[in-house]
Amino acid sequence: MKPHIKLLAPTAALCIFASCALLGGCAGTDTYVTSIKKTGVNGTEDIYTVTYSDGRRDTFTVTNGSDGADADISAIYEAYKTLTGQDDCTFEEFLAQYLTVSTDTSQVINRCLCSSMSIYAEFVETSIGTDIWGRPASVTDVAVSTGAAVIYRIDEADDGYTYLVTDYHVVYDKNANSSKNGGSKLARAIYGYLYGSEETPTNADEDGDGRADTDENGYAVYDYGETAVALEYVGGTVTYDIAVLRAKTSDLKEINEDICAVTLADGCHVGETAIAIGNPEGDGISVTQGIVSTESEYISLNIDGTVRSYRSTRIDTPLYSGNSGGGLFNRNGELIGITNAGDGSDQNINYAVPLAVVRSTAESILHYAADADETTQGVYTLEAGLTVEGLRAKYVYDPASGYGRICEEVTVVSVAAGSVAESLGLTAGDRLFSLTIDGKDCGIDRAFDWSDLAMTVRGGDILEIVYERDGVKYTTQPYTVTAQDLVAVE
Repeated sequence: MKPHIKLLAPTAALCIFASCALLGGCAGTDTYVTSIKKTGVNGTEDIYTVTYSDGRRDTFTVTNGSDGADADISAIYEAYKTLTGQDDCTFEEFLAQYLTVSTDTSQVINRCLCSSMSIYAEFVETSIGTDIWGRPASVTDVAVSTGAAVIYRIDEADDGYTYLVTDYHVVYDKNANSSKNGGSKLARAIYGYLYGSEETPTNADEDGDGRADTDENGYAVYDYGETAVALEYVGGTVTYDIAVLRAKTSDLKEINEDICAVTLADGCHVGETAIAIGNPEGDGISVTQGIVSTESEYISLNIDGTVRSYRSTRIDTPLYSGNSGGGLFNRNGELIGITNAGDGSDQNINYAVPLAVVRSTAESILHYAADADETTQGVYTLEAGLTVEGLRAKYVYDPASGYGRICEEVTVVSVAAGSVAESLGLTAGDRLFSLTIDGKDCGIDRAFDWSDLAMTVRGGDILEIVYERDGVKYTTQPYTVTAQDLVAVE
């Protein structure tokens, strides 16, 4: 989902008292309320205006918090009853009749733009072209790919860095000529633009001769403009298609002091709003919206010449080349994934890396980048010697929350000899219920929960596993993780 091009000359959702025509008020009224709005503030008092269907308006005041915070809904309810004399109007009736939830996501989207960047990555590629006589010949030059990223973490210290998350394939090119690309297929240079300060990279012409500049190797040189920020690759994983970049916080805030890190959601549900912010076709940050179609499924991608299976969230949100690496947000403006793939034959089938994978891989990259050990970089996972599978999957609906989830019986298939799992006494056929990491209990409801959690384990962590055998639940003895229990993820 990133275009590969040669460049030639590129807050929270609001729950409001909305103005809407309601069919009736609380019991005992002939006219009805069309809106209740906060229309002013007088010191510690909030002023609300009630508009009726016959055009009348009344105002009432509610004392807000001592710090100037808005009054809570119960105070507004009591003041409204006093004003209207409707003592028989129950709180439930008041909420049902007068409280509406906005379906407009524009304010949410505008806040998320403060966490979004467009990305341009440079690679040296060798391809087959033609010479001046039209004969086949190899051509080596710079190619620029485009994508997007989200601001994941901001260090406000004077010399602090801001960390961004994108897709690995945005900064990796399997067609790059490693020997001419700095010994790697990773981007030799990466630049980012904050939303609202975007420019179009062009061929440089510093000497003004009307011809594109080239470097000492004869490769094209590009001018990214004054608002481009050079980004540094911190680490990444092709196995999960996630990479972390960074830039000096001061450099970003010099361009826009309003940048902010994304807020992470607790998860996502089928049918909820899915807002994608990316850099389609390299034309700059833009927004599309849809819903979550499937919370978790597996797709096959070939990023580096090897076909791998990737756990993905399916969405019907439109995505285009260049959306890769951009954020996928819910209607509250919380991150639920990083967009990374699409079905080229069907625009309504697109994909994102699920938040659980984004978070576990990004946190691992950041942890090992800061551990003062140059031999550890990237993503590491617990090698427990445990193979699991999900059996008897079923959908469990919760009427109280209005949401449901798929649950499985996560069962041990095999245990490797001499492994951590064997030392904990686990055996094939055991059903896993939870993994406790340093006292934090994490449920295991799907087979992929185990691998997600394994990437959050660090050396020195103390683990306990709750499992069931022959209908009886047990808890393993505590196990302290060693560095040797962790293995690098490609």
